[in-house]
Amino acid sequence: MNNNSKHKIPILSFYSGGGFLDMGFEMAGFEIVWTNEFDVVFAKLHSAGITSWRKARGNGIKAEIFNVKSIIEIGSEDIINEAFPLGKPGDFGIIGGPPCQDFSMNGSLKGFDGERGKLTILFYDKILDLRPTFFVMENVTGLTKSNSTKEHLQKLLQKVEKEYFVDHKTLNALDFGVPQFRERVFFVGIRKDKIDEQVINQSPFGQWFTFPVNPKYQDAATKYKWPTSVPFGKNLTKPNVLPLELCVASCLVSHREMKTIPNANEYFKLYNSEETLNAIDEGETNRPSFKRLHRFKFSPTACYGNNEVHLHPYKNRRLSVRETLRIQGVPDSYVLPPELPLTKKFKMIGNGVPVPLANAVAIALHLFLEKQNVI
Repeated sequence: MNNNSKHKIPILSFYSGGGFLDMGFEMAGFEIVWTNEFDVVFAKLHSAGITSWRKARGNGIKAEIFNVKSIIEIGSEDIINEAFPLGKPGDFGIIGGPPCQDFSMNGSLKGFDGERGKLTILFYDKILDLRPTFFVMENVTGLTKSNSTKEHLQKLLQKVEKEYFVDHKTLNALDFGVPQFRERVFFVGIRKDKIDEQVINQSPFGQWFTFPVNPKYQDAATKYKWPTSVPFGKNLTKPNVLPLELCVASCLVSHREMKTIPNANEYFKLYNSEETLNAIDEGETNRPSFKRLHRFKFSPTACYGNNEVHLHPYKNRRLSVRETLRIQGVPDSYVLPPELPLTKKFKMIGNGVPVPLANAVAIALHLFLEKQNVI
């Protein structure tokens, strides 16, 4: 499936960030017609990154964030007018990953009472107001794990399920060829008047949507014997049984690339002593911060907020912008302006959905919609 698919279903993207989720859907044959990002710097990064990526793919359409207001301030009528100046189409979708810090096990755990948690409620409110043909929401697994959050989520979904059939599943980016252990829960909804209810009723255990599976790397975290930590500076050879694309080594910038690949030499300087850094083993990632990645293992979740620091496996430096983009499955054709703040770049990258995972979900959705004659 690619962007030449005959079905070009328009998509509204909320909380667009760097556009990683959008990229996955665009690659699967959908068309992103409206985007929303409240952070002005993120909006600039998105525009530059997606535009350069599209250009490399032969798509000359310049990317831009259509609306930089908070979702709280955007009226549904304004969204429709901005996205569809020629009139609302018969079929369109909504995708988005509302800010997840209030549900993250490493975050505030304020749940739906937190300011960011409330944005998930608003996301579903917009769905009920705009009535898209389908929607996809992505979030951290903490959304479905906490008892208090689960109860609130069920009540929220009961409201949505009056008009939509909704299914959800937790997927791990590692299983889709991304060198990162990143579990995310995806919710997929189809408007009830668009699908035969028997398709839902005949599905075992109520799981009617065909979520993607990658047999090549299914259960990759337990399928392979991953290496343990070793002293920093040790020479290593990759075990033959380990797929290179699931290893951090596949994302590391070479000496030559430092000068030739955009964003390759952008990284925060370290002010720790050599002695302190040398004492951190390669693969020692069970630390509160300053985790040193193992070159022949996957990375922990690439989340670079607060004090989270991922160190290069065999060099005493932090990962570069390009390396973290690669760990998120973002192609090198996605280029960020060098003059914009590093802090914002790393935060935006860490917030994103790994592109191959987003693409797998998008392809599965496109196939499902075609098979059920929804589009």
